[in-house]
Amino acid sequence: MATLSQSTLDFNRQIKLSNDGGALSSDTGELLFREFDEKIGFFSTLDKHLNLKDERLYHVHANEALLRQKVYQMIAGYAEDDAADQLTNDPVFTQILGKDALASQPSLSRFFERFDAESMEQLQRANQELLDKVHRHRASDALILDLDSTHADTYGDQASSAFNAHYGTVGFHPLVAFDGVTRDFLKAKLRPGNVYTSNGVVDFVKPLITHYNQKFPGTTPFLRGDSGFAVPDLYELCEAESVYYVIRLKSNPNLQRLADELHPSTFPSDMTKTECYFEETEYQAKSWAKPRKVIVQSVRPAGELFFTHSFFVTSLTSAFTPKDIVRSYQKRGTMENYIKEAKNGFDLDRMSSHSFEANEARMTLSLLAYNFTNWLRTLCFPEEQKSMQIQTIRTRVIKVASKLVKSGRSFYFKLSSSFVYQAFFWNVLRRVQALKLE
Repeated sequence: MATLSQSTLDFNRQIKLSNDGGALSSDTGELLFREFDEKIGFFSTLDKHLNLKDERLYHVHANEALLRQKVYQMIAGYAEDDAADQLTNDPVFTQILGKDALASQPSLSRFFERFDAESMEQLQRANQELLDKVHRHRASDALILDLDSTHADTYGDQASSAFNAHYGTVGFHPLVAFDGVTRDFLKAKLRPGNVYTSNGVVDFVKPLITHYNQKFPGTTPFLRGDSGFAVPDLYELCEAESVYYVIRLKSNPNLQRLADELHPSTFPSDMTKTECYFEETEYQAKSWAKPRKVIVQSVRPAGELFFTHSFFVTSLTSAFTPKDIVRSYQKRGTMENYIKEAKNGFDLDRMSSHSFEANEARMTLSLLAYNFTNWLRTLCFPEEQKSMQIQTIRTRVIKVASKLVKSGRSFYFKLSSSFVYQAFFWNVLRRVQALKLE
């Protein structure tokens, strides 16, 4: 892009600005991610599984290199394909990718056109292998499958884009699953915008449950979902696979009558206090093959006459009190933060292609970039920094100015001496280099 060679500032005419500084980069922290990649085998695992049907007769940039470039761009905050045109000769990115120059925007955009249903399965298998590797390293004894759906706005003529009445806008309606313990992004599925929340949920979650039951029999799986996932097929799947679950139920007249019997709306003895009760009962809806345990939460706020009831179907045993079961469900609310980070930090909902498969590929690469970052922070950050969001990680780790100096066979990246977070930066690097995964 053509720019003025020099600009003088009005507040101090002695200060001149130009962008001809040479071999400088503002993203030196990406080298920490490259070092971490070597420790966990992130891209080597992706390369092993992904095999795109490439009909190009001649190319400069291999698919493996394009995949690396796109994920590293996402992590640094450059989600747009055309950001590559400004990063072409960036010294950090070229060293990370082992190339003289990065691929341009047209090369990145055409890259997504080579994805199909088979290649999406390949990326899911690669993500699962990496999840398993990290799961073993953490020695996790629990897995919380948090299910949710979200919305991705679309603009223009995009395949399978449709109006969603709940969100009141046009777009897609992806299905997502996170681990509520580790924040890992387990799986995502792009769906047309007009499908109901639970559409395809059993086919979506069953492979995950089967995999963890077979691969990690010592891990106790637990599934949580809101009322959009209150479908008998999901309960039956969990019961058949020995998965504990808590799923919120939509209120109906039968449940309301049951709750009113447990806590009739009598005049409160003290109007200044909020009353909250947790009861356990047995209930069978018409669509259920058998009765199931239902927890009723009844709340009467201070100054109110009537109770508000919430209902939760669960397979948790009597070892858990009704209050414990409701509290465990309420912790599912943190998943909203994971989805927001995936969207705001990694552009999970950026759907800029006409092709449905290309948009799903973009979403999956956002998932991978999210997981790559989450594994770095949970495995290598100090305990008090493990909850950092990607925007803070970029400020304190990635956005580090440096100058490249070549000497003989070595490349010296000389970081800014006034970098505020340098102690944290070097601490993370030491932890990455000390990391040992099986």
